[in-house]
Amino acid sequence: MKQTNKNSKFMQPLLLSDELAAVVGKGPMPRTEVTKKIWAYIKKHDRQDPKNRRNILPDEKLAAVFGKDRKSVNMFEMTKLLNEHMTAPK
Repeated sequence: MKQTNKNSKFMQPLLLSDELAAVVGKGPMPRTEVTKKIWAYIKKHDRQDPKNRRNILPDEKLAAVFGKDRKSVNMFEMTKLLNEHMTAPK
C-alpha cells in the first residue's frame, strides 16, 4: 500500500511579505520554518513578556508583522497574524 504524505500541503514553501522576510529571512519557506525562525528571533531579542511568557512584546520589526498598534501578542494569535504575511506561490 502506497503511503501518502499528509503534511505535503503543510510543508509547502510559501511566499513571504517583505515585513515577515525582514524578521525570518527571504522565502519561500514552509510555515513550520517560519514559526521556528520567529521563535528564534523572539528569544534572541528577549521579546517575551517576563510576567506571562505566552505574550510577545513586539519590537519595531515584529510590529510591522503583527500590527503597529499592538502592545503585545498572545502566542496563540501569532499564527493567525503570520498567515496574513504568507501566500502560496502561483
